[in-house]
Amino acid sequence: MLLSHIPHQTICCKEQEKKALLEFKENLTDPTGRLSSWRGEEDCCEWRGVSCSSTTADVVKLSLGSTSPTGLDSDAGTGALGGEISSSLLQLKYLRHLDLSMNNFVGAQVPHFLGSFSRLTYLNLSTASFSGRIPQSLGNLSALQYLDLSFYTSESVANDLYWLPGLSSLKYLNLKGVDLHSTSSHWLKAVNTLPSLLELHLPQCQLIDPPPSLPFLNFTSLLVLDLSGNLFNSTLPKWLFNLTRLKSLDLNTNNLYGSLPDAFSELTSLEKLDLSSNYYLEGSLPRGLGALCNLQTLTLTNNRLNGGVTEFVNGLSRCSDSKLVGLNLGSNEFDGNLPITLGQLKRLRYLILSQNSFTGSIPQTIGNLSSLELFSLQNNEMSGNIPESFGQLNSLNSFDMSLNSWEGVVTEAHLANLSSLREISIGRFSSNISLIFNISSGWTPPFKLEYLKIQGCQLGPKFPTFLRNQTDLKTIIINFGGISDAIPRWFLEMDLQLQELDVANNQLHGQVPKKLRFNSESNIDLSENSFEGPLPLWSSNVTSLYLRNNRFSGAIPRDIGISLPSLTDLDISRNNLNGTIPSSIGNMTRLTTLVISSNNLQGQIPDVFSSIPMLYNVDASNNSLTGRIPSSLGFLHALKFLMLSSNILSSQIPSSLRNCTELVSIDLGDNALSGAIPPWIGAEMESLLILRLRNNSFKGIIPSQICNLSVLHILDLSKNSLSGSIPACFKNLSGFQRDLTPEDTDQLYQGRVQLVAKGRLLQYDSILYLVNSIDLSINKFSGEIPQEITALFKLGTLNLSRNHLIGRIPTDIDKLERIETLDLSSNQLWGPIPQTMASLTFLNHLNLSNNNLSGQIPTGNQFETFNDPSIYEETYPSAQKAIL
Repeated sequence: MLLSHIPHQTICCKEQEKKALLEFKENLTDPTGRLSSWRGEEDCCEWRGVSCSSTTADVVKLSLGSTSPTGLDSDAGTGALGGEISSSLLQLKYLRHLDLSMNNFVGAQVPHFLGSFSRLTYLNLSTASFSGRIPQSLGNLSALQYLDLSFYTSESVANDLYWLPGLSSLKYLNLKGVDLHSTSSHWLKAVNTLPSLLELHLPQCQLIDPPPSLPFLNFTSLLVLDLSGNLFNSTLPKWLFNLTRLKSLDLNTNNLYGSLPDAFSELTSLEKLDLSSNYYLEGSLPRGLGALCNLQTLTLTNNRLNGGVTEFVNGLSRCSDSKLVGLNLGSNEFDGNLPITLGQLKRLRYLILSQNSFTGSIPQTIGNLSSLELFSLQNNEMSGNIPESFGQLNSLNSFDMSLNSWEGVVTEAHLANLSSLREISIGRFSSNISLIFNISSGWTPPFKLEYLKIQGCQLGPKFPTFLRNQTDLKTIIINFGGISDAIPRWFLEMDLQLQELDVANNQLHGQVPKKLRFNSESNIDLSENSFEGPLPLWSSNVTSLYLRNNRFSGAIPRDIGISLPSLTDLDISRNNLNGTIPSSIGNMTRLTTLVISSNNLQGQIPDVFSSIPMLYNVDASNNSLTGRIPSSLGFLHALKFLMLSSNILSSQIPSSLRNCTELVSIDLGDNALSGAIPPWIGAEMESLLILRLRNNSFKGIIPSQICNLSVLHILDLSKNSLSGSIPACFKNLSGFQRDLTPEDTDQLYQGRVQLVAKGRLLQYDSILYLVNSIDLSINKFSGEIPQEITALFKLGTLNLSRNHLIGRIPTDIDKLERIETLDLSSNQLWGPIPQTMASLTFLNHLNLSNNNLSGQIPTGNQFETFNDPSIYEETYPSAQKAIL
């Protein structure tokens, strides 16, 4: 019989054991005085963390686990112990329970003498920052029933398990985070020697490929098995299905592959199954899963499973009492309709089906899930009307139906009984509206929302009045809602403390109220509306401010950097702002994005960028800025996007920019810049995708270093005074030899770029990754068109017009198989048009005018559509007459 404490007047602890404990304390560090009660004049059985036998007064239990493994806790007395573990503990000959978990014994070895505690039944050294390997002597603890060494060390120390078979009484084993990568030949054999084992936790142990089978399974009493986060590269091993008493099986985040076997039907006691994040598990859910009537949670996210949902749900619905409370099938490849029998799983508390390809609508039976708290259908292909029975889910706390194609009308009936609701997410960021909210202006919802996200749904034209009593709101996201209204007074009187306000892409108008209040780390997006008046500033808590494409006017406040020092993202582009760029932006030391393009700003760009080290996007294009490009931009080592086009900037490109080696887009076009193109652009900026210097006053040659830009796919040097020949090394621009995809170029494109294509100036933004263009027109280039340029077979636009080029059109120009725009006009080219050009089936804009070409015009394919005589004007008189 154990008691936490014994009466002091009956039995006192033994003097020998007291001395042992005091010596143990002497070797420890105790920053918060957890062991302050350990004093020589006191009964050690009364000390904190010490328990004695009620009959013999022997110390049988030391509970010295902390709640703060690496430092101090807010509750004095729970901070981490440190130092060394004294062997004086060996005097506690009757010790059965030792807990030193969550302490900070940095540098101390796991004591070898722990293997001498022959009566020990409980040992917990987890997360205690010991050093070294697990001592082999632990294998002597034949009475041990509970062993937790999870994350016992913060080092990477290779361990074996040859000591494990000695623990013949073990029921619980947790070695989470212990490096067992060298045990692939024996870890399962060692575990198989433990016939009493009930729980086995070996997650994140770097285990490799479990043996597919065992000749004899000795630990069939196992109830819990956790092998998650290892390095298995195999199918599910067959021996798993002989563990018929298993209640919990966790194999998430391995490299398991193949289909799931029907043998799951053997695990009739299974309550929890987690096979998530095994990216190569595929096929249908096995029928055996539907027979597991005791199953409580099933987690199969992030796999490649693609069928069997209806059969699984139908199977569970045949159970007399299905116990399923959690079903997570997110991020797979499931398709088809949701089964009607879903409504029979009445204990369901969370249902996550997001990021699949489910189709159809939500079944009417959804209203039967009265215990449902979380429902996610985000990012599927569902459509149709949302059933009114959805409004019966009075336990529902959060639902996410976003990124589907819902239709019809949402009324009060869909929301009437959702009294527990806190989070709503529905619709998609799109102007294509098919779902209408038809809710009367006087209706009061039964819920109190904290999070509201409605996108691409008709809420307007009035600001939604059902928000009037939503005083707990922290996040409001309403995009493409068809709201053409001013922000109403009642909204301000709610006095919300917002974390996020996003009402972009509506027709909201009037001045933005200054009384809005925001919490720390707040995001504000009022873009794409018709707000007017001076630029609004709020509290210093705001971190993201997007106000683009409104009607704000006046100057940018001079103290903007002082008022908003925590700002990380600022986009005030496409407004009517004037005046200068205030130097106080230098106070925004956390700024990463500065977009002030398409306004009426004047004056010089302030040279303050040395104090904004994390800035990676600077877009001040399409203003009337003058002076030099600030040299302090060279301090921005993270800079990826530099867009200063369409201003009146002058002088040369500052040499400090060579430090910005992460640049992927440089657009300095349409300015008054001069000098030579710096060779270091090609030598230092290997990630450059876009280089646009058009319409300036650059002179000299194209430096050969430009040919080092292996991922470049937009090069526009047109309308300058460049001379010399077109470099033959252009053949090395391999970015024009491959296709890019949005996935390849995620977040690598910002802003808008104007390019000449198809004979006119076009503006590109969201599809920039599709554009492959070289424009060297309106310069002074001479010599022949290099044959090597035809190696750029993914090139879409090639404009060499209005130069002094001579010679023939390259005979293998047909290698430019993707060319859409080819303009060689106003040069001194001679000879025939290569007949192979007729094979350029993508070609839709051709201009060869003002040259000295001769011979026969190619026929067939695209050339049959080139019936505009100006294509050959002043270059090919006979051809022009033939066309006419």
